[in-house]
Amino acid sequence: MTGVVSAIFWGVVVLSLLVFVHEGGHYLAARACGVRVTEFFLGMPCRVKLSHKSKDHGTEIGVTPILLGGYTRICGMENSTDELLGAALMVVQRAGRIAVSDLASQLGCDVDRAYGLLATLADWATVRPYYDPALGEHEGQSDWPASFETLRRDASLRTEYDRGHDFSQAGTTNYGEPRDPGMSVDEFLARERGRTYLGCGFWRRCAMLLAGPAVNLLVALVVVTASFMVMGVQAASNEPVIGSVSPGSFAEAAGIEAGDRITAVDGEAISTYDDLVAAIKPYLESGTDFTLDYERDGSTFETTVNLVDGQAAEYLGITNQAYTYYPSLGQALRGSVAYGGLVAEYAVKLIVPTHTMEVLDQSSSVVGISVMASEAASAGVPTLAFFIGAISMSLGFMNLLPIPPLDGGKILIEIIQAISRRQVSARAQTIVSYAGLAFFLFVFVVAMRNDIVTFVIGG
Repeated sequence: MTGVVSAIFWGVVVLSLLVFVHEGGHYLAARACGVRVTEFFLGMPCRVKLSHKSKDHGTEIGVTPILLGGYTRICGMENSTDELLGAALMVVQRAGRIAVSDLASQLGCDVDRAYGLLATLADWATVRPYYDPALGEHEGQSDWPASFETLRRDASLRTEYDRGHDFSQAGTTNYGEPRDPGMSVDEFLARERGRTYLGCGFWRRCAMLLAGPAVNLLVALVVVTASFMVMGVQAASNEPVIGSVSPGSFAEAAGIEAGDRITAVDGEAISTYDDLVAAIKPYLESGTDFTLDYERDGSTFETTVNLVDGQAAEYLGITNQAYTYYPSLGQALRGSVAYGGLVAEYAVKLIVPTHTMEVLDQSSSVVGISVMASEAASAGVPTLAFFIGAISMSLGFMNLLPIPPLDGGKILIEIIQAISRRQVSARAQTIVSYAGLAFFLFVFVVAMRNDIVTFVIGG
């Protein structure tokens, strides 16, 4: 029971930390691009939360009790082509606060369409829902309230979510106060849209999408490099000293033990482990017996390795010794980059049909990651840090795969739109996103099966 609790605890800690870091990349990039961000949380969306609203940029930053990741609400991720959007924005801005039914009447549309328009504007952080206590409405309710209202804006029409806002200026209007923007409907709509994700150009949108995986990879590079330097790297020694002997092998039958130093093969002196491998190779291939001279505890011995006459042997059953090597910063960094290359190759193979099942057979789900996180934590801080770095690297490269709804898939859609100069329809994006989700559901099921076999059935 203690092992299960430990696995759950460390699984939640590691995965939440890495997803939070990932979302932090998106958040920082969006802020750098001047895009409004309304929420940045550790934990999944929940009505119960502990948060603080930033005075500088209005973002609500906090934590929820569902510690299974994190999320960032970047304004304007969903496209809207409704031609009444600008008119709806201007009506609310000039009214200050308006019932949805009144808006629908003024626009000449039905109430459902009016709610859709207001939902888009609320997603842009251009207006906000107004919860009327007299009608029993409250924040956190499952459906939209009956009315919406304007946001607080300074003299330059900047909201609390915009960089450089100054509510101390004369001409500042508060929530729910009417304000004529002093420009045309199209100009005001374009101005507000320009503060959203979709209002940015191609390069800024790609930068926001890339930022999450990039931060994961940067964290991984730093942590793995530091881990290599602190823990050291296991390297194979070229001394002709036996590291281990396989049970039931020819070497064991000949009396060879771990720690023995081989000095000669069939009378021919050797000085390195490479010499040993090269010297015994012809005998193994031909199935010919040979002798080994070795030193043990200061004494010299000779033994005969008896092979099956005329039958090639695959191996003698020995390994060389390993030692811990502590690399310099440059060496550790190069090792981290090389390790990253292997992880990237592994991720790419996942979407290559001829290698998909090969990769999946070696994959773990959240269950396996939780168990391994617990084991890494038990081994000490350096081991846990390396594990976190490795998972962060995997998360970064996996998110770059060109499969919606991953960041890489969204970047692919952005590239297609840039080349074709046409918007990919919301319906088409939904279809490919569901296809991507189906693929990753399959990945999860196979990985979960692997974990059950390894950690449950296998004990």
